Amino acid sequence: MHEETQGAAERALPVEKLCALAAQQAQAADREGALAPEVVEGLREAGFARHFVAARWGGAEGSFAELTRAVVALGQACPATAWCASLSAYSARFACHLPQEGQRALWEGGQDVVIATGLMPGGRAEQAGDGWRLRGRWSYVSGIDFADWVLLCAAVESGDGPPALRFFALPRGACQVRADWDSVGMRATASHTVVVESATVPGHLSFGRGDMMTGRNPHSTVASHNVPFQAVGGLTFIAPVLGAGTGALAAFAALLTGRRRTTANESALVRASGRVDAALRLVEENTRVLDERLFTPAPMARNERNATFAAESVREAAGLLVSAAGTAGLGARHPLQRLWRDITAATSHVALQYDTAARKNYAAVLAGPAE
Repeated sequence: MHEETQGAAERALPVEKLCALAAQQAQAADREGALAPEVVEGLREAGFARHFVAARWGGAEGSFAELTRAVVALGQACPATAWCASLSAYSARFACHLPQEGQRALWEGGQDVVIATGLMPGGRAEQAGDGWRLRGRWSYVSGIDFADWVLLCAAVESGDGPPALRFFALPRGACQVRADWDSVGMRATASHTVVVESATVPGHLSFGRGDMMTGRNPHSTVASHNVPFQAVGGLTFIAPVLGAGTGALAAFAALLTGRRRTTANESALVRASGRVDAALRLVEENTRVLDERLFTPAPMARNERNATFAAESVREAAGLLVSAAGTAGLGARHPLQRLWRDITAATSHVALQYDTAARKNYAAVLAGPAE
């Protein structure tokens, strides 16, 4: 990355103020199941939504490493806020696959547009003139409460073959939201269900899912817009988890006073810290693969393995800490139990599971292709 672009990325993510604000609001956000309006505004001001947006629209064209550092830092304060920050950045990166006219529709009026994405195909689309007619239902669309646009994946009938998959961008007002997110963790991510009864989407607000998967973007030459989806390897979701793990270490350490400063508790803290630190190093390796564009099968598959292993390691670390803390760490007002719940919920994501996100590709690297 050029020095000018790297400098822009670093200026785009000043997170100290937002971290302090998110920490103050974390307990209330967990209780209410929503981020406070001032935290949402802070996310915009910090520049997460613009991080991957092209410079021509006022974006930062930022690096994966810088974004990951900022999300991890924010996750220590409030994992739900970090989750929304990460997804707002990566959703904009997905939308950079739109034709130029579509990108103009999103960002000509400002680079801090928040986009919520339904990555899994939850609807159907059919061609309607120069555009598309879209309908469907998409679950777990994080950040939808404060999104300006939505980006939804749907199947398109294609003759005798299997349906093709495409993404469709719609203004938030074109969708209905069913507020059904009620998880025990990551409660404030607003990961509700989006419903589109019937919407017409112009052709310039759609792109083929294959473009995003292969990393060959016909509408942008920006490096971060031309990345194979496999190489990202769960980075979107593991960065908030790492922050939560670091926050859990700090919360547990604060308990170690008086009679609680025992050999067993100190041992639990040290063992947990090793797991979190190891996970962080693996994820840092993932960002290097992305920023240095090491897009060959082995490093891309390793990125997938790294993210799933990091999720497992942080989850284990949180379990060690909660078990050692006992009743003291499970009080409703103590941050450790909230961070533990957030880690447990976040690491249940399909992108952080071995069998669905890492097993096949990395096993082929280690043992060769299956016969």
